[in-house]
Amino acid sequence: MNNNSDFYTLKGYQLNDNSQITTSMEDYLEMISRMMETRDYVRITEIARKLHVKPSSASKMVNNLKYAGLVIFERYGYIKPTAEGMAVGEYLLYRHDVLNKLLCIINHSENETEQVEKIEHFLNKPTIDNIKKFIDRVNNY
Repeated sequence: MNNNSDFYTLKGYQLNDNSQITTSMEDYLEMISRMMETRDYVRITEIARKLHVKPSSASKMVNNLKYAGLVIFERYGYIKPTAEGMAVGEYLLYRHDVLNKLLCIINHSENETEQVEKIEHFLNKPTIDNIKKFIDRVNNY
Protein backbone atom coordinates (compact mmCIF):
# COMPACT_ATOMS: atom_id res chain seq x y z
CA MET A 1 0.00 0.00 0.00
CA ASN A 2 3.00 2.33 0.14
CA ASN A 3 3.31 2.58 -3.64
CA ASN A 4 1.60 5.78 -4.82
CA SER A 5 0.54 4.04 -8.04
CA ASP A 6 -1.50 1.45 -6.10
CA PHE A 7 -5.19 2.24 -5.88
CA TYR A 8 -7.78 0.54 -3.70
CA THR A 9 -11.44 1.02 -2.92
CA LEU A 10 -12.26 2.73 0.36
CA LYS A 11 -13.02 -0.68 1.81
CA GLY A 12 -9.64 -1.92 0.56
CA TYR A 13 -7.81 0.86 2.36
CA GLN A 14 -9.81 0.16 5.50
CA LEU A 15 -8.98 -3.55 5.36
CA ASN A 16 -5.28 -2.73 5.05
CA ASP A 17 -5.40 -0.36 8.02
CA ASN A 18 -3.81 -2.05 11.02
CA SER A 19 -5.64 0.15 13.51
CA GLN A 20 -7.32 -1.67 16.37
CA ILE A 21 -9.92 1.06 16.80
CA THR A 22 -12.77 1.38 14.32
CA THR A 23 -14.30 4.64 13.14
CA SER A 24 -17.35 3.96 15.32
CA MET A 25 -15.13 3.37 18.33
CA GLU A 26 -13.42 6.68 17.56
CA ASP A 27 -16.79 8.47 17.56
CA TYR A 28 -17.68 7.07 20.96
CA LEU A 29 -14.27 7.72 22.49
CA GLU A 30 -14.30 11.26 21.10
CA MET A 31 -17.69 11.90 22.72
CA ILE A 32 -16.59 10.37 26.02
CA SER A 33 -13.48 12.58 25.97
CA ARG A 34 -15.56 15.65 25.10
CA MET A 35 -17.92 14.95 28.00
CA MET A 36 -15.02 14.27 30.39
CA GLU A 37 -13.85 17.86 29.90
CA THR A 38 -16.61 18.98 32.28
CA ARG A 39 -17.12 15.98 34.57
CA ASP A 40 -15.42 13.05 36.28
CA TYR A 41 -17.29 10.23 34.51
CA VAL A 42 -20.03 9.59 31.98
CA ARG A 43 -22.91 7.14 31.75
CA ILE A 44 -24.24 5.05 28.87
CA THR A 45 -27.52 6.97 28.73
CA GLU A 46 -25.66 10.28 28.35
CA ILE A 47 -23.49 8.95 25.52
CA ALA A 48 -26.51 7.44 23.77
CA ARG A 49 -28.39 10.74 24.00
CA LYS A 50 -25.44 12.79 22.70
CA LEU A 51 -24.80 10.43 19.77
CA HIS A 52 -28.51 9.81 19.04
CA VAL A 53 -28.25 6.05 19.42
CA LYS A 54 -30.01 3.47 21.59
CA PRO A 55 -28.48 2.80 25.01
CA SER A 56 -28.00 -0.86 24.01
CA SER A 57 -25.88 0.24 21.02
CA ALA A 58 -23.87 2.59 23.21
CA SER A 59 -23.35 -0.16 25.78
CA LYS A 60 -22.07 -2.56 23.13
CA MET A 61 -19.62 0.00 21.74
CA VAL A 62 -18.38 1.02 25.19
CA ASN A 63 -17.74 -2.66 25.91
CA ASN A 64 -15.65 -2.78 22.72
CA LEU A 65 -13.68 0.22 24.00
CA LYS A 66 -13.26 -1.55 27.34
CA TYR A 67 -11.87 -4.68 25.65
CA ALA A 68 -9.51 -2.47 23.65
CA GLY A 69 -8.21 -1.09 26.96
CA LEU A 70 -9.45 2.44 26.27
CA VAL A 71 -12.11 2.81 28.97
CA ILE A 72 -13.01 1.44 32.37
CA PHE A 73 -16.66 0.41 32.40
CA GLU A 74 -18.73 -1.66 34.74
CA ARG A 75 -22.21 -2.69 33.66
CA TYR A 76 -24.74 0.00 34.70
CA GLY A 77 -21.87 2.03 36.06
CA TYR A 78 -19.57 4.87 35.29
CA ILE A 79 -17.34 5.15 32.25
CA LYS A 80 -13.87 6.65 32.49
CA PRO A 81 -11.08 6.58 29.93
CA THR A 82 -7.90 4.71 30.80
CA ALA A 83 -4.59 6.58 30.40
CA GLU A 84 -4.34 5.25 26.85
CA GLY A 85 -7.98 6.15 26.21
CA MET A 86 -7.34 9.69 27.44
CA ALA A 87 -4.37 10.06 25.07
CA VAL A 88 -6.34 8.76 22.09
CA GLY A 89 -9.37 10.85 23.08
CA GLU A 90 -7.30 14.02 23.33
CA TYR A 91 -5.98 13.41 19.83
CA LEU A 92 -9.51 12.79 18.51
CA LEU A 93 -10.68 16.11 19.99
CA TYR A 94 -7.62 17.85 18.52
CA ARG A 95 -8.28 16.31 15.10
CA HIS A 96 -11.93 17.37 15.22
CA ASP A 97 -11.01 20.91 16.24
CA VAL A 98 -8.36 21.30 13.52
CA LEU A 99 -10.69 20.09 10.78
CA ASN A 100 -13.55 22.22 12.05
CA LYS A 101 -11.33 25.31 11.98
CA LEU A 102 -10.14 24.55 8.46
CA LEU A 103 -13.65 24.03 7.11
CA CYS A 104 -14.92 27.14 8.89
CA ILE A 105 -12.15 29.19 7.25
CA ILE A 106 -12.91 27.73 3.82
CA ASN A 107 -16.70 28.04 4.14
CA HIS A 108 -16.78 31.32 6.11
CA SER A 109 -18.91 29.65 8.78
CA GLU A 110 -18.96 29.14 12.52
CA ASN A 111 -19.46 25.38 12.71
CA GLU A 112 -18.84 22.50 10.31
CA THR A 113 -19.52 19.57 12.64
CA GLU A 114 -21.43 17.46 10.14
CA GLN A 115 -18.70 17.62 7.50
CA VAL A 116 -15.97 17.07 10.09
CA GLU A 117 -17.73 13.96 11.39
CA LYS A 118 -17.91 12.61 7.86
CA ILE A 119 -14.22 13.10 6.98
CA GLU A 120 -12.19 13.05 10.18
CA HIS A 121 -11.63 9.29 10.20
CA PHE A 122 -9.84 9.31 6.85
CA LEU A 123 -6.92 11.63 7.56
CA ASN A 124 -3.75 10.51 9.29
CA LYS A 125 -1.92 12.39 12.06
CA PRO A 126 0.79 13.93 9.82
CA THR A 127 -1.93 15.37 7.58
CA ILE A 128 -3.85 16.75 10.57
CA ASP A 129 -0.64 18.29 11.95
CA ASN A 130 0.11 19.88 8.58
CA ILE A 131 -3.43 21.26 8.36
CA LYS A 132 -2.87 22.80 11.81
CA LYS A 133 0.36 24.42 10.59
CA PHE A 134 -1.48 25.74 7.53
CA ILE A 135 -4.26 27.20 9.69
CA ASP A 136 -1.67 28.87 11.93
CA ARG A 137 0.00 30.43 8.87
CA VAL A 138 -3.31 31.62 7.45
CA ASN A 139 -4.31 33.13 10.79
CA ASN A 140 -0.99 35.04 10.98
CA TYR A 141 -1.66 36.91 7.72
